[in-house]
Amino acid sequence: LVNGLTIVTEFIGVALAGRYFGVPPWLSVAGAGTLLVAFVASGSFRRWERWMYVLIAVNVLLIPLVLAAHPRLAPMAHDFLVPGLPGGLNATVLLLIIAIVGTTVAPWQLFFQQSNVVDKRITPRWIGYERTDTVIGSFVVVIGAAVIIAVTTFAFAGTGRHGHFTDAEGVARGLAATVGQHAGGLFAILLLDASLIGAAAVTLATSYALGDIAGARHSLHRPVRDAPLFYGAYAFFLAAAATVVLIPGAPLGLITEGVQALAGVLLPSATVFLVLLCNDRAVLGPWINKPWLNAVAGFIIGVLVLLSLVLTAATLFPHLSGGQLAALLAGGVALGVLAVAGWAAARF
Repeated sequence: LVNGLTIVTEFIGVALAGRYFGVPPWLSVAGAGTLLVAFVASGSFRRWERWMYVLIAVNVLLIPLVLAAHPRLAPMAHDFLVPGLPGGLNATVLLLIIAIVGTTVAPWQLFFQQSNVVDKRITPRWIGYERTDTVIGSFVVVIGAAVIIAVTTFAFAGTGRHGHFTDAEGVARGLAATVGQHAGGLFAILLLDASLIGAAAVTLATSYALGDIAGARHSLHRPVRDAPLFYGAYAFFLAAAATVVLIPGAPLGLITEGVQALAGVLLPSATVFLVLLCNDRAVLGPWINKPWLNAVAGFIIGVLVLLSLVLTAATLFPHLSGGQLAALLAGGVALGVLAVAGWAAARF
């Protein structure tokens, strides 16, 4: 369900980017869906991978975009180390934080990573290279997200658009008005590109998972006739997501943030099962997690669970002040530290 909703948000990006250039949503969404099906229909993993490389290469447009916005390094460094909370700590800010987490470390990524490694036919000998690939990719995507945030921050600072986000099309038009038409166009192209990459990856992750569950053939190395469930699920999710986006009057910006927040809330449960699997010696043998890696994973899960619990408290009890929410966070951290200390004492 979360994957399907996430695919909807990717097509929202396609529709908004197309609308910026004057392309009607039905045409941009249908064209994107057809293109994504064409990427996989050849039955060649290598050909699909090359298409992804082409799309990824488009992200070089981030360089002229950030240069056009003239960001200043000093306030960027300050706000990176001392983040601000607009209006103080409240349910809206917590929802935004969880949505950022949900779109950066989404549950579907866990399944896509595993399945894609298998489909690449990587043996244990090459796992080290795959891990390096993952680490590099993680840094690149987070740096890219930070660049986008910096571009919009400096472009809208001191204008009436600051703090009035509607959707990504509004951001593109705002950049066109404050920085120049070239900046708005670059942002719209990057939005379209990122949406295509995201839709391809999330839909594949879903098709891979369904193939695993059903015990059916699921590989980009196989032609359509050899893996009908795999390719059929892929086409179905694309078609369903495209249909939702084309519903007249749908609040696209609200749907996007809500889905990412849902992904962030559900992330801890998926991560817990992942950590359990990574410690299953019967499955992984000598490649199970090392203790330090379990400690890092436990810290991350603890933070995610704590954010979800505090968001729930802020939603159910809207009268709670920022100080009280901060106290809940501090209490949760203290309990986590005590739990870790108790575990360490019992183990060692």
